[in-house]
Amino acid sequence: WFVKCLKNYANFSGRARRKEYWFFIVVQIGLIIIASIIDSVIFNGPSIFYALTVLGLFIPSLSVAIRRMHDTGRSGWLTLISLIPLVGLIVIYWLASETKQETNQWGQPAK
Repeated sequence: WFVKCLKNYANFSGRARRKEYWFFIVVQIGLIIIASIIDSVIFNGPSIFYALTVLGLFIPSLSVAIRRMHDTGRSGWLTLISLIPLVGLIVIYWLASETKQETNQWGQPAK
């Protein structure tokens, strides 16, 4: 699922299943932890591997989040709500909610 998201690197249209989104997030967090550990072992100063990992996965994580919002029948622009402290927690609820089984403006259901 992680590789599938990387192949759809900058695809902001369409839909993404819950499984695709959450597997991507789990692997992303794992890679960030590994990069942090490598940085702490090798470097005393700046976190080079951490920064490269975060920057390299930013666009794919944004695109899979937007496709996930489409899968729940919501606009991808609603992911911007996550920038508001505490109110942004609703986005996590939306990302975890069930797939809308009907066809919507973003295409067929991902399942």
